[in-house]
Amino acid sequence: MMNMFTSSKRPVWMDYFLLAAGALIIGISIKNIFDPANMVIGGASGLAIIIKEKFGVPLWLTNTLFNIPLFLGAWKVRGWKFIKRTVFATVALSFWLALIPEVPLVTDDLLLTALYGGLVCGVGTGLVLLAMATTGGTDTLAALIQPLIPHHSIAQIMLVLDSLIVVAGLSIFGLHSALYAMIAIYVLTKISDGIVEGVKFAKAVYIISDYTDEIAKNIMDELGRGVTGLDVTGMYSGEKRKMLYCVVSTSEIVRIKELVARTDKNAFVIVSDAREVFGEGFIEY
Repeated sequence: MMNMFTSSKRPVWMDYFLLAAGALIIGISIKNIFDPANMVIGGASGLAIIIKEKFGVPLWLTNTLFNIPLFLGAWKVRGWKFIKRTVFATVALSFWLALIPEVPLVTDDLLLTALYGGLVCGVGTGLVLLAMATTGGTDTLAALIQPLIPHHSIAQIMLVLDSLIVVAGLSIFGLHSALYAMIAIYVLTKISDGIVEGVKFAKAVYIISDYTDEIAKNIMDELGRGVTGLDVTGMYSGEKRKMLYCVVSTSEIVRIKELVARTDKNAFVIVSDAREVFGEGFIEY
């Protein structure tokens, strides 16, 4: 299943399954978590919550009416191929918003609303992004505005649009709710990024030492991990040396540091996160 979700060669039906599932999860976060708490986190969903509070318009209807002119404009400017998955995801979200019963999952606790709402919405958003689409809203509007002000990026325009929606929500629901909404946005972003980019399950290790041969042998013999030797030059001293590079699981990082220290206590070691590793010993293609 991991291969099917991460592979760019997965069947088309899997992408549309991800879009439908992601839209369902986003719909649950909007209707059952954020809306009951009057928490606005930007985007079309935040605008829908504001309009529902002011005029009683259902969430699904606002989401649909807001996106129809945007999709017509995007279709005219960018073509059907560009927006067809996003149209599907947006229609699916409106469908779920109309179908999901109004049952508050978190009540009377804005912190739990922010944390669990951000987590649930982040999972749904990550699945939609994984299928190379969005659920419309400010993403599409920003893409239409950007050619008019080409010196600003789509991300910058989205930030302004979402900020305006959050400010509108602040004027209706108050500062207290808006501050917690920032926590929800942060959690949502981290979760969706983690799904799209991969979970940090491995570590990349760089080792500079005068005993690289011994260290490499110990790593290969005792950990069973491959090691690559790279020729490097110290720019201050001009000295040419060998640097070792290897990737290990998170659980092995303590062991590899012990192996290095046992051979050379003066070794220079750098440890960094590796989000996704494909190949022998890790995720198979």
